[in-house]
Amino acid sequence: MEKQSVLAKDQQFISDALKLRFHPMTVSKGKGCYLFDENGRSFLDLTAGWAVANIGYGQESIAEKLKEQYAKLSFTTQLSAPSQTMVDLAEKLTQIVPGDFSKKVWFGHSGSDANDLISKLVPAASGRPKMIAFMGAYHGQTMGALSLSGHSAQAKFEGRGNVVKLPYPNPYRPFSGINEQLTEQTLHFMNEVFATICPPEETAGIIIEAIQSDGGVVLPPADFLSALRKICDQHGIYLIIDEVKVGMGRTGKWFAFEHSPVIPDAVVLGKSLGGGLPISAVVGREEILDSVTAGHMFTTSGNPLCTAAALETIRLIEEQGLITQAQTNGDVFMEGLLSLQKKYSFIGEVRGKGLALGVEIVTDRSKKTPAPEITAAICYRAYELGMLIYYVGIYGNVLEITPPLTISREEIAKALHILDQAFHDVESGNVNWDKVRQFAGWA
Repeated sequence: MEKQSVLAKDQQFISDALKLRFHPMTVSKGKGCYLFDENGRSFLDLTAGWAVANIGYGQESIAEKLKEQYAKLSFTTQLSAPSQTMVDLAEKLTQIVPGDFSKKVWFGHSGSDANDLISKLVPAASGRPKMIAFMGAYHGQTMGALSLSGHSAQAKFEGRGNVVKLPYPNPYRPFSGINEQLTEQTLHFMNEVFATICPPEETAGIIIEAIQSDGGVVLPPADFLSALRKICDQHGIYLIIDEVKVGMGRTGKWFAFEHSPVIPDAVVLGKSLGGGLPISAVVGREEILDSVTAGHMFTTSGNPLCTAAALETIRLIEEQGLITQAQTNGDVFMEGLLSLQKKYSFIGEVRGKGLALGVEIVTDRSKKTPAPEITAAICYRAYELGMLIYYVGIYGNVLEITPPLTISREEIAKALHILDQAFHDVESGNVNWDKVRQFAGWA
């Protein structure tokens, strides 16, 4: 099938509600850190499909496990007749998620349904109605997850009214305009919220991303999560950390929150957990996950194929040393990006941990004016040069770099070379703006 035919049929038959497009890419196969279009052209992928393909594409051992599992047991509804793969995966997750307390695991299909569980069971377990989340957060598309989110892409929809949103402590764009004692500023804001619209004795939980991913790859101050944990302990509030996008080794540790001395009450996982197959999980305190029997269940969740793929994914991450590799290669990537920042004035900031990196594009460094059109043009020009990269952020101006953890030093060097060329071409005006505007991304 020709590439244009795929795009034409996509336009004819696929709902726009299911589209977030940055270039006219169609995919026929993938291997390692490369995707191939319908014409056989290869593209170095810095997206990992929104951080899903942590172990890269086309892992043979995953394919073998899936074939073996399907032949043995293609399906059982784990709601009523569990199989070995589900309980083995649950046991493994309780081992790698920190916490010296009785833990259990819930399984779903995506980060959305996992965060939907948080919206339902945390209030049920605590007997308190309210939740606190953060502006810029992206926890998912289902109603409960959407209600916990604070991203501009979801502003057209009204969520549940029991969630209060606080400003996320963004050191590059502090909500007060003052980047001094940002942790203290945010906690002062929280105390004002406690004193007025969300009393702590009525607050069930606080959900936060250790790195705010779709909000712009934003890292909070180093002491913020610890301070938040203390506030939760003081008031008997559950702390939930969403690791859907940055977990499973991406930041150089199993989970991004582990860069701080913090133990959450529940951890939300998804995306990369299944090595490309749809599976999510919540690992948390038994009292939360057992609070309502049959309270959040899906017929195909925890199915044998997805849980078998997740077990093999974890084995590959461990045996191939991908967590350490993410840290060391992330440092190399960061160094290269910082060199490019010296060369191009529209790079406002480079930030991240491991292989979760963000490049904020601005029109003016001193004013930090977001430059979403330039960002979109960089993504499109990189595609033309043979590399895939997406942008995120509440202003649509942050290049997000989340390649497979298997990326090599040579591939990083190639990526930096293509980025350099794309930056140069956009700066020089060597861009077809009509084509760029056809693929509006988040707009």
